[in-house]
Amino acid sequence: MAHPAGFLIIPVYGALWYALDKESWNWHSIAVLATWFMTLILQRSGYRDTVAIHAKLDELLRVQGQARNELMSIDEKDLEEVEKRRDKERAAVNG
Repeated sequence: MAHPAGFLIIPVYGALWYALDKESWNWHSIAVLATWFMTLILQRSGYRDTVAIHAKLDELLRVQGQARNELMSIDEKDLEEVEKRRDKERAAVNG
């Protein structure tokens, strides 16, 4: 839903809500739509930060000659797989 098209859903939903059920259209309905809008903004900014961090880390891994290439695509794996990989790396460092 953090996709820009998600922002179009809110006014469409609000217009349909108003058109189909005017009796329930009050301050609460506007508050619901505002909450959804703010949730989308927060999700989008969090996603943007995550993508920016990944881009920076990818660049650091690319220029570092000793980096292993399998780490470049670790963000495409499931959370459980990433946690197992981190545990494995920590165990290797700690001996």
